[in-house]
Amino acid sequence: MIGKNQFNSVYRLHLYRKALQRLKQMGFVRVFSDNLADAAGVTPTQVRRDFASFGLTGQKRGGYSVQDLLANLDVKLGKEKPQNAVVLGVGNIGRALLNYRGFAPAGIRIVAGFDSDPRKIDGKAAVPILPLEKLREFVAKNATHVAILAVPEDQAQAVFDQMIRAGIQGVLNFAPLRLTSPNDDVVVHNIDVGLEIEKILYLVNQMNKE
Repeated sequence: MIGKNQFNSVYRLHLYRKALQRLKQMGFVRVFSDNLADAAGVTPTQVRRDFASFGLTGQKRGGYSVQDLLANLDVKLGKEKPQNAVVLGVGNIGRALLNYRGFAPAGIRIVAGFDSDPRKIDGKAAVPILPLEKLREFVAKNATHVAILAVPEDQAQAVFDQMIRAGIQGVLNFAPLRLTSPNDDVVVHNIDVGLEIEKILYLVNQMNKE
């Protein structure tokens, strides 16, 4: 099973990759750990430690080649080709995710949406919206292992169980219910938008009191 430390390391690799893409657009040919640390909000030591743990090397004086580092990160992160994902639940959040343009530059391709409401089904849409019962068949035919869950709280557990039976191995959960992985073969990341806003409001209120 993927541990929290490894999950955090992989998350930082994605931050470094995004920073490198920006630096490349700015004309950088070589970068140092300090450049990436500033861009990713970590220390240079953490950058070097992460790179060492994933076998990414550079020169002490010359830094890292931006092009080589991007190519190596793409391999490490499985970015050599687009990765398929599906969205379950085509309400407000789900539809926004279907239309989100930031996935493509990250090598993520949303290939379908699924919903239990017949009124939302549209197999001819740019991103087809399919009945939930078609999930297992679609996953098998389209090499899809990752899904975004955006259903109401009272449906989340049942739909999650159906996703696992269909062969989904990674779930980004936007439903306001904490889901846990049933076994070592399934990765779950929970995002409670309401809770995140509450945390920000608390910190803002604390600052205002001070």
